Amino acid sequence: MILAAHGFLAFPFGYSNGGNAWNAGNIVNVPLDRTVDALAALRAFPATAEKVGLYGVSRGAEHALLAASLMARDGVGGLPDAIAAHSPPDVICGAFDGRKWRDAGDPGWQSWDPGQRAWSWRGSTDELLPSTPIEIERFEGPLFLSHGTADQVWSVDMTRRLADRLHRHGRRPEVHYYDGQDHIPGSAAENEHHERLIAFFERNLTS
Repeated sequence: MILAAHGFLAFPFGYSNGGNAWNAGNIVNVPLDRTVDALAALRAFPATAEKVGLYGVSRGAEHALLAASLMARDGVGGLPDAIAAHSPPDVICGAFDGRKWRDAGDPGWQSWDPGQRAWSWRGSTDELLPSTPIEIERFEGPLFLSHGTADQVWSVDMTRRLADRLHRHGRRPEVHYYDGQDHIPGSAAENEHHERLIAFFERNLTS
């Protein structure tokens, strides 16, 4: 809604299995090929301008970075022209089942089952094992990364590692750290984040 209010044609892509506007769906064997198809469909939409961006938060950030890295690795056409990721992990994470999810410390909490894969690519999960690094350095376009320094879900060190790896490969991502902010920023920090996000996409997606 924020992006749409600032003049972008924004499509909220529901990549998970099931779920709705109020509750997350499962992230189990989600085919990233659907994301490639969605990007192609968005580009083909008559109201779309010549450039398309991709933005994700948390698992959505993992989804965005992983899909783009696989597209770049395999030479798949239609890569996004710019990517923004807030609170991303730097590795592939385990499958997520909303019915089983619990906060750490809850009596029903359990670690990820390594036998359950979150993502699939071209019909296979073999290369997408949990803890495998996301090779976003393969993406050569503009990249925006942001993270709260007090994140209790994904450590801010994940974004620091992503930024460091990108720099070592000659990339120059735009990186922002929000001091004292958790996984999702509070009101003032969220406003700051949105200002930076919109400015990033205006610079890199408008003609």
